[in-house]
Amino acid sequence: MLDHVIKGATVVDGTGAPAFTADVGIRDGRIAVIGRGVAEEARSSEDASGLVLAPGFVDPHTHYDAQLFWDPYATPSLNHGVTTVAAGNCGFTLAPLHPARPDDADYTRRMMSKVEGMSLVALEEGAPWSWHSFGEYLDALEGRIAVNAGFMVGHCALRRYVMGPDAIGGQPSEEQLAEMLRLFHEAMDAGAWGFSTTQSSTHSDGDGKPVASRHALPAELLALSRAVGEHEGTQIEAIVAGCLDQFSDAEIELFVEMSAAAGRPLNWNVLTIDSAVPERVPRQLFASEQARKAGGRVVALTMPILTPMNMSLGTFCALNLIPGWGPVLGLPVPERIEKLRDPDIQKELLRQSQSKEAGVFRRLTNFGRYVIGDTYSETNRGLSGRVVEDIAAERGQEPFAALVEICAADSLRTVLWPMPTDNDPASWAMRAEAWQHEDVLLGGSDAGAHLDRMCGAPYTTRFIGDCLRGRRLTSLEQAVKMLTDDPAQLFGLRQRGRIEEGFHADLVLFDPERIAAGTATLVHDLPGDSPRLDAKAIGIRAVWVNGVEAIRDDVVSGAVPGRVLRSGRDTRTVSTR
Repeated sequence: MLDHVIKGATVVDGTGAPAFTADVGIRDGRIAVIGRGVAEEARSSEDASGLVLAPGFVDPHTHYDAQLFWDPYATPSLNHGVTTVAAGNCGFTLAPLHPARPDDADYTRRMMSKVEGMSLVALEEGAPWSWHSFGEYLDALEGRIAVNAGFMVGHCALRRYVMGPDAIGGQPSEEQLAEMLRLFHEAMDAGAWGFSTTQSSTHSDGDGKPVASRHALPAELLALSRAVGEHEGTQIEAIVAGCLDQFSDAEIELFVEMSAAAGRPLNWNVLTIDSAVPERVPRQLFASEQARKAGGRVVALTMPILTPMNMSLGTFCALNLIPGWGPVLGLPVPERIEKLRDPDIQKELLRQSQSKEAGVFRRLTNFGRYVIGDTYSETNRGLSGRVVEDIAAERGQEPFAALVEICAADSLRTVLWPMPTDNDPASWAMRAEAWQHEDVLLGGSDAGAHLDRMCGAPYTTRFIGDCLRGRRLTSLEQAVKMLTDDPAQLFGLRQRGRIEEGFHADLVLFDPERIAAGTATLVHDLPGDSPRLDAKAIGIRAVWVNGVEAIRDDVVSGAVPGRVLRSGRDTRTVSTR
């Protein structure tokens, strides 16, 4: 007997093949039968005429490492059809933690709060912090999550465990490197997916110091990469400074050597595409070209939608990273307001914002195009949703001066939304072309991180809606393949990513006339009443994980059918050739 039958759906199976109409039967968590007029008796069934049935989406870059403890549904990703998430990215994981140093947990929480924008209160109150080894961390999630989740081992945690505070600024001795490798192999034996690291100049810990992995030399990175290759079904994820703009020769060489040493794919996040910088994409994909020559594979993640990220002058944001801005924005709020109001300082900040050294952050300095978000004072009543240049014109001010006054009235709490510079037809044409590259993969949502500043999780429904009713830059069949089978193949997921008999029944049923995502809004539903941005799923009828209904009409079912996916058991080795 079948557990459930979905009747008369338009099946888009994830392979890129043309859609077809069929019944799909589920039994014991697997797709048991696909055909017209399935006659086998079933415990339940539903009519899916006019609806599309696709494999569950796979998000290749999230930071759900902590959130899954207080939110086993990984919302809003699951609402938007994501049934499998990859976490433990960018070198940041919650394990291992040294049993003799309880302060390491506090250090990790403060680091995650700073570098990944997670609520410190939610981290303190929402997770048990009961583990020491990486295997114990995985076991703490087993049987209590509603999505499938795989986790990389973070370089920062490995360094901290072995070297303690010396992980910041220090180099491991031979004995310490050997211990780091032993710890890494232990994590891999427990089912970690691979190794993640960051060398990005934007990543600092809770004390404002470069995170531990940024102090690692190439020899250490290559030693850990070679260790990855000793385990089945593994890979590497890495971030360097050039991910934000354009790689240096040394960064390309590092990526190539790490992937070749492991004999495993290396993916990085995120390839930004802007017609104003046409040389960026060829330069970034040169790393992939060089890797293939050396026997490796370097894969660029890229988002198929624009995901704006808000900011404020009252908290650490990307503007802090522009040379000359950090010292001003790091002052106590009253002094910060005084400095920001000084016309000479405004002039100098604007000059530095246009310098070559500002790099990719120059795109954030068209202050007239900022949109005002939430405000907190009577003075700013009615400004939410308005464009700064319009307000400045009314007041007879320069845009940046007007923005400063608006923020000062809110004691710098004003939420600001920079408008994207890459929303032109030429940029979208470049994206459509990049999506066809063999070493470009859609994804990079950062879901679970930067919770009150961005909402990347709905990229799946927004992208499909755009393919069906918007720009239509690719077909529905290809869009689904890019969100399902392509990431499943990169990660070597066993029997996931397609609608095929015998595969795990990770499925999403949606209305092609309605599928979309609602506007991101601020909600206070994290532990400690902390805020985050959420966006409702539109047109998603139901989501199944391992054959169990997890979402119906944007409401969670209460079931937790997800699995901790472990390397080797749940993933196979993916060749770099």
